[in-house]
Amino acid sequence: MLETFDSKKSRYASVGVVSSLPGELIDSIWYIIDLDLKGLIPLDNILSFDLINNDGRVTMHFSQEGSEVEMGIDLPFGFSYDFPQEVYAYDDGNRQTILLPNEIRQR
Repeated sequence: MLETFDSKKSRYASVGVVSSLPGELIDSIWYIIDLDLKGLIPLDNILSFDLINNDGRVTMHFSQEGSEVEMGIDLPFGFSYDFPQEVYAYDDGNRQTILLPNEIRQR
């Protein structure tokens, strides 16, 4: 069985994410998944991250539907109100992508 969010799979960020978040914040999401979340709780194929202003710095708040586990990770990067309020990390089994809420296809 393949592991969800396996770091050996291809990883991407959508056009919307790349145009609205600095690269270090995008990279931080992958680091949070790999270093802080994997092994702590079983991960679904879609994870939610809220970007919160914490005294001018970014706090990345993790949650996933159906789980009571939530986590806030303080990052050393400046916050901007131009950042999206929320991003998703999605694993389709072959590749993983960070997306904005409006980029997720509704079926």
